[in-house]
Amino acid sequence: MKLSFHKYYILFNLLGWILLFFFTLTIRKIYLFEGENISDARFNYLWAEGIACGFLAFILSFVVSLFIDLKLNLSAIKRLDILKVLSLFLLIQLLYSILIWPLLDFVDFFGGSMPEISGGPLTMAGRISNFLYFGTLFIIWLFVFLTIKIYYQLKKVQLKQLQLETNLKESQLNTLKGQINPHFMFNSLNNIRGLMLEDVDKARGMLTNLSETLRYSLTKSDVNSISLEDELEMVENYVEISKIQFENRLQFETHIDSDSLNKQIPPMIIQMLIENALKHGISNLKNGGIVKLSTIVKDSQLQIEVANSGTLHKSKNSTQLGLQNIKKRLELLYGQDASFTLKEIEDQVVATIKMPLV
Repeated sequence: MKLSFHKYYILFNLLGWILLFFFTLTIRKIYLFEGENISDARFNYLWAEGIACGFLAFILSFVVSLFIDLKLNLSAIKRLDILKVLSLFLLIQLLYSILIWPLLDFVDFFGGSMPEISGGPLTMAGRISNFLYFGTLFIIWLFVFLTIKIYYQLKKVQLKQLQLETNLKESQLNTLKGQINPHFMFNSLNNIRGLMLEDVDKARGMLTNLSETLRYSLTKSDVNSISLEDELEMVENYVEISKIQFENRLQFETHIDSDSLNKQIPPMIIQMLIENALKHGISNLKNGGIVKLSTIVKDSQLQIEVANSGTLHKSKNSTQLGLQNIKKRLELLYGQDASFTLKEIEDQVVATIKMPLV
């Protein structure tokens, strides 16, 4: 951020310098050193002096701020840059000491300056003390200016980091969505082709279910959340298609809490749980089994549970990609506020997702 060109900084910098000189120079002289005996000419001059000193300090500080904004990279500052700033700082002190006295003579319309009153020039000691006085004020200004610059630099870095993290999350989510598109569809088409020789009407219904599943996977791939009710419709189509392969070996039950129907969930996450239950559970059982889907809203969380007959074991050929995708998507979307567990309980494999209500 180029602070020097910001209109509010310019305004506050000008007012800040003038007020700073008013309180440390003008008011200090009027009320602490000269008291009630001050003449009108002296009183008016001291106010003009404060404004003149403040305005000159503003101009010179603006030159320094321009140099820092245009020539200095605070994110990669070098020793030479520091030397340049110090050199410019000394140059500004010298310029102030050279210019301030002609400027004060110029604004002395009232005849209230000390040389005018005393009839003699300002002593060298007075000039040196003025040099040190302005140097102290300028160091304070430089500290405040650099603090603001560094603060905005850090905010800029943080914002850029957040943007990078957001883009990375979006990229990761899109990649995960691409991986979870139903791979069973090719097998389903072959099963439907065989079914057409036995029951055309049933095959036509399966094609409808398959097309709805395809439509869902395509249209919902660009969103991060949908209602649970919409997901259940897709799951029903998925299960009906799967029954072609499993026939009577597959039983499917649902226990859905009505309060959960309008809650938002990541698209196709329940389908992944069902797919995992069929692929690693029911398909390994000669007589098939039961898949139970239940949802409940509890403790400000939505809990989704899929239980299937079978035992929990990891196949050598299994990459666990589906389960890894579930965990990664929940982590990217909800951080530590969501969880996924997979346990074996009384001859059943139970997959449980808990996520915050949104």
